[in-house]
Amino acid sequence: MTSPMPIEIERKFLLAGEPPSSEGVEMKQAYLCRDPERTVRVRFEGERAVLTIKGRSVGVTRPEFEYEIPVEDARELMKLSVGDVVEKKRHYHHLGRHVWEVDVFHGANAGLVVAEIELNDEHEAFEKPEWIGAEVSDDRRYSNASLSTSPYTKW
Repeated sequence: MTSPMPIEIERKFLLAGEPPSSEGVEMKQAYLCRDPERTVRVRFEGERAVLTIKGRSVGVTRPEFEYEIPVEDARELMKLSVGDVVEKKRHYHHLGRHVWEVDVFHGANAGLVVAEIELNDEHEAFEKPEWIGAEVSDDRRYSNASLSTSPYTKW
């Protein structure tokens, strides 16, 4: 029996206020491939390194495969990036059954702050904190892969 393909169901929002403060985790990520059919990303999450392969999005759903890799491998893979390294600090906020991830971008994307929520189903109900603003899930400019070649500060 085969296991189901891993998927990501993610919605993305701008902020309409200040979320509660939290410590957060610094992240740096680079894209090795970014086309409509797939993205391949290497990311540092604090001291941890991961390689992620994502397939084509259909709505807010897409296949996602993520693997922890050795830090030295991640450093070498970063050198193969297409576009710039995306830098951000991720803050986690628990609300009900979900976790909101708030990304505060640095560098060429400074000034951009987005919140994401991962769901189990595209139509799943979730609580929105008062600091959540307009949804931008369908606006490709806000994808991290796009921000690596078309940074927020140049819009």
